[in-house]
Amino acid sequence: MEKYIFYILAAIMIVFAIASVTSRKMLRSVVYLLFVLCGIAGLYFLIDYNFLAAIQLTVYAGGIIVLIIFSVLLVHHIEMELEMAKLSKQIITALACLIGLGVFLYTIFSHDFQVIENTKTTTVADIGVLLLSYDAGGFILPFEVISILLLAAMIGAIVIAKGKKLTDKNETL
Repeated sequence: MEKYIFYILAAIMIVFAIASVTSRKMLRSVVYLLFVLCGIAGLYFLIDYNFLAAIQLTVYAGGIIVLIIFSVLLVHHIEMELEMAKLSKQIITALACLIGLGVFLYTIFSHDFQVIENTKTTTVADIGVLLLSYDAGGFILPFEVISILLLAAMIGAIVIAKGKKLTDKNETL
């Protein structure tokens, strides 16, 4: 049964990923990306990584998609149609994707992967302690750097969305 659920989720993710990159409407591409991210969360649930699946749904499917939709709405490009790439660029992109697929398949099939049984369970409290730890292996510094980076990105998005104010000098030009 798990195999069939995996194939269904994989098919859904592939179809919506292709639809996301080929759609010419910006909002539709974002919605298709939402379905891809929900499919990834479904895969996490399938392999019993419930915490990671919940993070995937809240941070990526919830937060990032809402942020993208708001940024599209702020700059008033909700009905913006994306231009089609030239045929030469499409061919180069297709060749690059095929080369990447070849490298990926070669890597997967040339290595003998061993299944490792994970007997150690990690609780949410352990993850929280490691995220906010100052000790070796702690992630407090990257956590703070990312928060500053996100704050700068939000300020930049507000400045770009707000646009320029018309002053007396700009009106005469």
